[in-house]
Amino acid sequence: MDLASKNADQLSVGFIGCGRLGKALAWGLSDAGLRVTCVSSSMAEDALALAARIPPCQVTTSQTVVDNCDLVFITTPDSIIEPTASALRWRAGQAAVHCSGVTEVSALDAARASGAFTGGFHPMQTFGDPDAAMKSLPGSTITIEADELLNEWLGHFARKLGCRVNRLPPGMRGRYHAAAGVTSQFINALFAEAATLWKSWGATEESALRALLPLARGTLSSIESAGIARGMPGPVSRGDVASIEKHVEALESLGPEMMAFYRILCGSTVKLALGNGVIDAATAAQFTAALKAEKPGAHH
Repeated sequence: MDLASKNADQLSVGFIGCGRLGKALAWGLSDAGLRVTCVSSSMAEDALALAARIPPCQVTTSQTVVDNCDLVFITTPDSIIEPTASALRWRAGQAAVHCSGVTEVSALDAARASGAFTGGFHPMQTFGDPDAAMKSLPGSTITIEADELLNEWLGHFARKLGCRVNRLPPGMRGRYHAAAGVTSQFINALFAEAATLWKSWGATEESALRALLPLARGTLSSIESAGIARGMPGPVSRGDVASIEKHVEALESLGPEMMAFYRILCGSTVKLALGNGVIDAATAAQFTAALKAEKPGAHH
């Protein structure tokens, strides 16, 4: 029986790759009532740990997973998705799905050439710990790029997990993954710069985090309720040029890298505020001038 003749809840689901993402997704789907029937991994202990939580699930070879399952998630590292898919014998009517954010679905072309449906199913969540990831999945977004029928099935899976669905057209995975990285990874760089400033007067990184994390959470709450521009706190959103001038004066002695980092980010907030009517053009020009200002005798 091929995929087209089955209800999504009837599909037998398999996993090739049983790392943190594979475990969290398999456990989540099983808990949601879907049939995770067999798994394989180059790391036997990972496969056994995954299957132990899903009693009917069998640990087997990758080819047996493909032979026995209607829908196969390839949850290997990105670099081996394509060779993994290419090394297997697929059949018409089944589905091959990878869970990478940045790898194109064309990495599964070997399966498509055999008549299988192919797609991408990328949960926008961190997977440092599979149990924690399982708990944080509901309410997250899963990005789906797939053939028409598989698109419908994967949307059903996402909803079963309590997730929102983001549909992605072909060729956009690089942009999509970069967008996710800006918010999920670059925030670490922001905290690192803030902690460097905090430590400049002898305080510790730990004390910086205790002080700054609640501040960041407050900003995220504001963005959630008011939007990106209207939820922006701070001097730029208030039209407070004098405070920015004081920031520039205080940071110049800490070196050109810190100053350049601040100027780029603050300049971006000026554009954001101006573009959304939070400040007017005259105030934006004052901010831009303040960010360009240097002390007399300063070197470029």
